[in-house]
Amino acid sequence: MSITRGGARGTQAFIVRRRWLPLACGALLFLTGCAEVSVEPVLGGGSSSPTAVASVTREAPPPSIVLILTDDQRWDTLWAMPTVNAELVTKGISFENGYVSNPLCCPSRASILTGQYSHSNGVYTNQNGQPYGGFRAFDDRSTIATWLHDAGYRTAMLGKYFNGYEEPYVPPGWDRWFATYVNGAFYRYRVTDDGLIKRYGSGRHDYGTNVLAREAVSFIGSTPADTPLFLYFAPHAPHEPATPAPGDRHAFSDLPRWRPPSYDEADVSDKPAYMRGQLLDAGKRAEIDAFRRRQYRSLLAVDRAVGEIVQALDESGRLANTMIVFTSDNGMVWGEHRWGTKLVPYEESIHVPFVVRYDSAIRSARTDERLVVNVDLAPTFAELANVPAPGAEGASFAPLMDEEDGPWREDFLLEHLQKGAGGVPTYCGVHAERYMYVRYRTGEEELYDLKRDPEQLVNRVADDRYSEVRLELIQRLRVLCDPLPPGYAW
Repeated sequence: MSITRGGARGTQAFIVRRRWLPLACGALLFLTGCAEVSVEPVLGGGSSSPTAVASVTREAPPPSIVLILTDDQRWDTLWAMPTVNAELVTKGISFENGYVSNPLCCPSRASILTGQYSHSNGVYTNQNGQPYGGFRAFDDRSTIATWLHDAGYRTAMLGKYFNGYEEPYVPPGWDRWFATYVNGAFYRYRVTDDGLIKRYGSGRHDYGTNVLAREAVSFIGSTPADTPLFLYFAPHAPHEPATPAPGDRHAFSDLPRWRPPSYDEADVSDKPAYMRGQLLDAGKRAEIDAFRRRQYRSLLAVDRAVGEIVQALDESGRLANTMIVFTSDNGMVWGEHRWGTKLVPYEESIHVPFVVRYDSAIRSARTDERLVVNVDLAPTFAELANVPAPGAEGASFAPLMDEEDGPWREDFLLEHLQKGAGGVPTYCGVHAERYMYVRYRTGEEELYDLKRDPEQLVNRVADDRYSEVRLELIQRLRVLCDPLPPGYAW
């Protein structure tokens, strides 16, 4: 069976490095009579755009690149992954403010592969066969895989590609293709192995994350020493059903219940209508608690896989000249705001782990609080390989590894397309360093002061003390949210 890929969107003219227009700052809000509230301007006086990709001069060979992409992992779960901490966090940079622009699997993966927002790559939802949805909506003719492959890299995609992926198709740019699908790829799943269909059962040896780890080690070991490699390692964990590996089924049995201040939020009168209709009954609470425990359990196999990948890189002599990035395609809400999944523009849904190890460039381990987004991955990898990133709207974060305080982004775009009746309405939003503003297709708005209200409990849209901040964010949103999502209007 052959599948022809690439639709009308593939003929669009690519814009090389869209430059973000700096927003003129309004006057500072010096509030009298409100001693407990001090509202800062949204943006500083400098440019809000990261610097364009710098020219790269190297005497060393191009670095290898390993992207480890989990599925539905929150940013605050790394404490439970000892190998990730020992091999990546303590030897690299932890970007404390790592985010995705569209908190859903397919849109996020499209942004990772292209460096483009959903409004440019055309993937807004997971629904295959529908406009803007899933595997069939993605034009795969120009991705980080094709850019690096054409530059002499040996490339591999191991694990989850897109919802609705159809066998036995192998997209362009991939030298090694091992795509898992059906049943969450923990047990009893299928794989397209370089175009051949394989079926895995329910034995211990079939557990999906472990199978992918073996394939990763094999790919690294079989790549010639003088050939740079790009490994896209994409396990399904900790996505539902978040089935743990054999031996991990009883881990975290004493995990405390998750009950932060925003859990089952008591007063949602300031939230949009779709949130006000949510209820967390006893059954839903128990379901979320059990799923959270399974997520942690399923991450243990990923943690061991990270160790195997690092060891394989070391044994092959590549480790010193390899950038390893650990991140996720979106977060997951565990009952905060009465919600129990993703899609929403709240921190639990959009905030993801974002750790980088690159021994040749990072002098010492540290945390970095600057905003990095999934659209930045492809441009960063392209800069390291010294190749163009056609159409990319993100920016390379390679300069941040030198601990320089040069210009960098002060905000990024949030976008989402409603799928079917009900659910989260289409929205566009802007997430700045301190504030998050979102406007829904319904006309409803949310504004949060993340410095004073990190739990996002108080919507400040109607607060006069934030009126100038709101207007400034709306102005900025009109720049970022262009073109608008389908069906969305100002």
